[in-house]
Amino acid sequence: MLLYLRLLKESFGFAINALRTNKLRTFLSLLGVTIGIFSIIAVLAAVDSMDKKIKEDLSDMDLNTVYLIRFSFGPSDVPRWKREQFPDVTYEEYEYLRRNVHGIDKMSFNLFTRNENIKYENKTVSSIRVKPSTDEFIDIEPIKIEKGRFFNEAESNSGTPVIVIGNEVAEGLFGNTEPIGKKIRLYGQRFTVIGVLKKQGEGMFGDSSDVAVFFPVNFIRRLYGDNSDMLTPAILIKPERGIDIEEFKAELTQNLRTFRGVKPGEINNFFLNVLSGFTDFIDNIVGQMNKIGWGISIFSLLVGGFGIANIMFVSVKERTNLIGIQKALGAKNKFILFQFLFEAVILSVIGGLIGMFLVWIIAIILSSALDFEFVLSTKNILLGSGLAAFIGLIAGIVPAISASKLDPVEAIRTGM
Repeated sequence: MLLYLRLLKESFGFAINALRTNKLRTFLSLLGVTIGIFSIIAVLAAVDSMDKKIKEDLSDMDLNTVYLIRFSFGPSDVPRWKREQFPDVTYEEYEYLRRNVHGIDKMSFNLFTRNENIKYENKTVSSIRVKPSTDEFIDIEPIKIEKGRFFNEAESNSGTPVIVIGNEVAEGLFGNTEPIGKKIRLYGQRFTVIGVLKKQGEGMFGDSSDVAVFFPVNFIRRLYGDNSDMLTPAILIKPERGIDIEEFKAELTQNLRTFRGVKPGEINNFFLNVLSGFTDFIDNIVGQMNKIGWGISIFSLLVGGFGIANIMFVSVKERTNLIGIQKALGAKNKFILFQFLFEAVILSVIGGLIGMFLVWIIAIILSSALDFEFVLSTKNILLGSGLAAFIGLIAGIVPAISASKLDPVEAIRTGM
């Protein structure tokens, strides 16, 4: 053990000496390893951060939640031209399914629409996400009330002009003034503010509730009707806990096919998008991005490996005389072999650590600038270090073997 510790110490000294005495050559040789490790770890860290953010955004939601809508959230076997002919879901279908499908815990009818401007007196907040829904929406999606309340079933059914606003909307319109009870203007109509949401932060897909408002869906249905091009309806369904999701989907499908008069043998003209399937789709994308990252980075690692090998061949040549003296004094081939192997690994790890340090710096900058937590995990640090050591080991094996096999007499004579 003491022998290997001494070898490590000597090899580290030789590696540092190479960095000092041949700065440009060593820098250019290590650049490949640095870029390769930087590329891989940066991609893996970015993908891990994105995956972590998505999982956090969905953590408060039941992954069995079903989004019933005329388009698919993921890949579909149905041709695009055919999907575009599918009818929108309707409020009548929402009411029918609520009455006839067993195992429903919560259910909401929602309309997706364009962003709008909201006014209070002489203040305006622009590009606000408008989310008309029924009252049970708050029990399906993870939004929390900070002040006031969400609208109730009676207000939802009657389309009462009440509104719940996001945290940033409240700050933009009212500042330090109490917003509850105030009247704001949207669609040229007056809404009474009855609630303010807790601050959520930026969502993974830019859908933060901080810049959104919620009000009864029947208000906008009464205003625009059910056939407006600016509205895309969806039915959100949260099944009871412990229910068999496949049986639940089958019952939903059969009831909606019956209501729409879809004949046996015809395909469904709607999609049941389940959140668990969406997370599987995201996991697949994450896996593909990781593969792309490895594919891009492997070329840099090859270049880095050749660079390390070049350093070691030069090092063997420069220290031929020293190798001969060491062997003449009784140093075994194994001692010489490990000396150069350790040196190659140390040099490669130094290049890898520089690459990971650059990733860490960029992670800090991006986290501050984008309000997004860019995480460099311990797993990726260990992966980067291990990969750098592996590259050094592979790149140094041939120079190390050639050094260990030198004849001591020839080595001393050649080095003189």
